[in-house]
Amino acid sequence: MSVLRFLSGVTWVLFPAACFGQLCGVPSYASCPPQACETTCCYTTYKVQEETCYRTVCETVMEPEQYVAKRTVYETVWEDVEQTCYRTVTETAFREETYTVCRPVTETASREETYCVQKPVWETRYRECRYTVQRPVWEERVRECRYTVMKPVCETIQRECRYTVMKPVCETIQQECCYTVMRPETRTRCVRRVCGQWVTQKRVLPGLCYPQLVCGPCGPTWCMRQGPPRVICRRVWCPRVVEQQVPYTVMVPQVVRTSRPVQVTRYVPETIVKKIPVTVTRMCPQECVRRIPYRVCRIECEQKTKRIPYRVCRFVTEQKTRRVPYTVCRMVTEQRTRRVPYCITKRVPYTTTRRVARCVPREVEYTCTRMVPRQVVRKIPYTRCRLVPETVCDSVWQGGSGCTDCQSTPDPHDAGKPIDPVPDEQMDDDLT
Repeated sequence: MSVLRFLSGVTWVLFPAACFGQLCGVPSYASCPPQACETTCCYTTYKVQEETCYRTVCETVMEPEQYVAKRTVYETVWEDVEQTCYRTVTETAFREETYTVCRPVTETASREETYCVQKPVWETRYRECRYTVQRPVWEERVRECRYTVMKPVCETIQRECRYTVMKPVCETIQQECCYTVMRPETRTRCVRRVCGQWVTQKRVLPGLCYPQLVCGPCGPTWCMRQGPPRVICRRVWCPRVVEQQVPYTVMVPQVVRTSRPVQVTRYVPETIVKKIPVTVTRMCPQECVRRIPYRVCRIECEQKTKRIPYRVCRFVTEQKTRRVPYTVCRMVTEQRTRRVPYCITKRVPYTTTRRVARCVPREVEYTCTRMVPRQVVRKIPYTRCRLVPETVCDSVWQGGSGCTDCQSTPDPHDAGKPIDPVPDEQMDDDLT
């Protein structure tokens, strides 16, 4: 009965007024008794509240772990091995071979042949040709030619000539002379020399695991037990670098300065004036007259007649006979002998040395990485919803300050609440 009361209260609160029309009037107040529809001052509603919780999750994480393992490495070693080989030698030999040859024999014969020949016959004929000839006629004439000639007139004048002469002057000066001298110098340098020694290193290997029968409270059981460790010794070369000061001699160049007297000749300029007689030629114009003979040519036309010979050819047919030689060839068989070369192959032994590779195994340590699983526990947050009861007052107010029954203040968010739920007693009567 209490469950029905709780569900009735939750139903009235969770379904708003707009949902009554969609449910065809089923959750309405038409079937409620008049005592249930009366207004009350306070009612209890349930509000959905979210809270964050944590749950523990166990995850597997892979972590890298390094361990030392051994692997077998094969090295190639070369060895010299002698072996006997055979090579093929080819020699040339000759044998006699008889063969038949067909030799051509040529004979000359002749036959008569009749043929026709076209023989040319030439005749000479003439034709008259008239042509005009232009004959030149020359006449002698004279004309006067006036021209001006520049006649040279020579005069002698005095002209001053100035020139500069470099006069040598000798002086003695002190000149500084530098020369380089190579002098020995002793220096030291640091030389590194590699030396070392053989050191014996010991390595402890864990013992092998073997099964052993152990008596316990539950009876005899088999368990794995590890044997004593093994010690391996090996010699390792430890290099060591030693520094040593080594003296050496080098030739260092050094500059030496000395002063010595040097005779220097310098030239001083000096101007000299000299008068030179100069012959000057000037040209004077002079007019001359010259008579120049010349010839004048005029053309006169003249008619002439000329007989031009020409040849005419005609062909006359004539029959002739001639003897035509021809050649007849016949084959004559002959026996001949020739030397034919052929090759003889034989095998000759010889000894060679070849290198044979052989693999030598050895063990090498190396570091490997493997992934080891590990369990990690962590908390994951999640959201959970629950119903929280809440009392709401809506009927009697004291001037908008609160309810007179429960003395609570109004909540502005509860203004649109649905109708109050039905009391427990009336709900029991309706159900019965």
